[in-house]
Amino acid sequence: MKFESIKPRKPSRGSLTAQYAEINALLDQKALSHAMQAWDNARRAYESWSALTYLHFAQDTTNADYKAEREYADALSPFAIEMNTNVKKRLLSECNHADVEKHVGAHAVRLWECDVTTFAPEIAADLEAESKLEARYTEILASAKIEFDGKTHNLAGLAPYTESLNRGVRHAAETARWAFFAEHAEELDDIYDRLVKLRHTMAIKLGYKNYTPLAYRKMRRVDYDAGDVAHYRTEVLEYVTPLVARLVDERRRANGWETIHYWDEKLIDPAGNPKPAGGHDYLVAQAQIMFDNMDKRLAHFYKSMNDGGFMDLKNRPTKAGGGFCTSFPTDGMPFIFANFNGTHGDINVFTHEMGHAFQNYESRHQPNIDYLWPTMESAEIHSMSLEFLTYPQMDLLVGPDAADRFRRMHLIGALEFLPYGVLVDHFQHDIYANPDMSQAERRATWRRLEQIYMPWRDYGDLSHPETGARFHAQGHIFGSPFYYIDYTLAQCCALQFWAKSQEDYKASLDAYVKLCALGGSAPFLSLVESAGLISPFAPGALLTAVNTANAVLMA
Repeated sequence: MKFESIKPRKPSRGSLTAQYAEINALLDQKALSHAMQAWDNARRAYESWSALTYLHFAQDTTNADYKAEREYADALSPFAIEMNTNVKKRLLSECNHADVEKHVGAHAVRLWECDVTTFAPEIAADLEAESKLEARYTEILASAKIEFDGKTHNLAGLAPYTESLNRGVRHAAETARWAFFAEHAEELDDIYDRLVKLRHTMAIKLGYKNYTPLAYRKMRRVDYDAGDVAHYRTEVLEYVTPLVARLVDERRRANGWETIHYWDEKLIDPAGNPKPAGGHDYLVAQAQIMFDNMDKRLAHFYKSMNDGGFMDLKNRPTKAGGGFCTSFPTDGMPFIFANFNGTHGDINVFTHEMGHAFQNYESRHQPNIDYLWPTMESAEIHSMSLEFLTYPQMDLLVGPDAADRFRRMHLIGALEFLPYGVLVDHFQHDIYANPDMSQAERRATWRRLEQIYMPWRDYGDLSHPETGARFHAQGHIFGSPFYYIDYTLAQCCALQFWAKSQEDYKASLDAYVKLCALGGSAPFLSLVESAGLISPFAPGALLTAVNTANAVLMA
């Protein structure tokens, strides 16, 4: 299959109305099997079109046609959600649940019970407004044209300088980076203020106290709650923050610095962070050898992705930042998006997004669209675990002399991420519990929590993040509220996969592939158990994972 051959039909209110009238007519006739199949087909077609539309916009945020199509999708999305919500309500209220479960499984029914509480026609206009604000945030960051080292860079292009061995270069690069955010601070603060208030308004309209419980339901978290997450954050603070503080201080002493500043944190290896041994084309070619060595299933899948053009990895001006994986459920193929910039991050984001893509491909035969993707904390297990499972092949990507250094750097980075990840989550819980905070109060909240979870952080003369505006650069806070904790929960599981792989690599990889094939057919805690892992919420699970990593670093 070729990416260029994916051309889903553009839906409209009229076409969706006609499709869903047929589905409802089948339900009226008690033709449950036919109705379920027609509904699944309709959802797959819509999701494929939506995925392609948003992908095109990310590939070039200045393209007028792509922007217009995204705005069209933003306007149509609430209507499509309403159509689907109405079908779910009918299936839950009019049909025998046992009969429904025969077609889609018990978990899908549980998911729908959650979904129907997250939408009402009264919030349709709010959802469209939310999407427009999120798009504007993406456009601002993609518009960056930062003059540095005699060249013009976007935010991704500036990244190599922030890891330079030259401390002055790192400082200058971060100064330039944060000058961009300071220039746009007023609009970024305004966008976030409007998003917070808009989301709170939607929650009130749906009968919630604030946005937090609505967000948990939108994330389809059916087997844990905010209390479990709060407890997990305290464990990170108790067990991980002190360890990371020690690692950061060791780095300070190894480099002979009196103080470690923010612009020093990204330089994990005193000899210089290992980089890919070649550029885009080199990594793409070497990855095939890597997957060939790992597992024939991964190898076959990667070849299909590469040959079919289902990857966009090169950094370009006007391209949206970051990396992600999307998919086209009518065709059973995913697509990965990234911005290679010549740093170790290229390897991290590539292996991460390939984990997402492989899971989606392996689960393409699940019986309904609700199971193609798991909930996001489960999905991040696949992505983060593949980062670790590629460790034995790392000499292919960074060269044999740098492979051990890369593995050490990546493991340290995995640990250092945890306090930041729970900081982002705690910040959002505080913000949405107090939606009328002023912009200054939001910044103060970030800085206060940062000093709790990351007490080593010293911004020096970087005045913008010192005010608490560091969150301006964290896109998930704007576009994917409450998502970020999922990375930290998955990291606890990925560290377990890594530990198991050291004992029996093949068994660990087989368990990983099996987990991928399950897709979203079960909730988070059940999927974790099925893979022989311990829940991050279980007493001692996080401590055990962290201690295993620490033992390797201390060896």
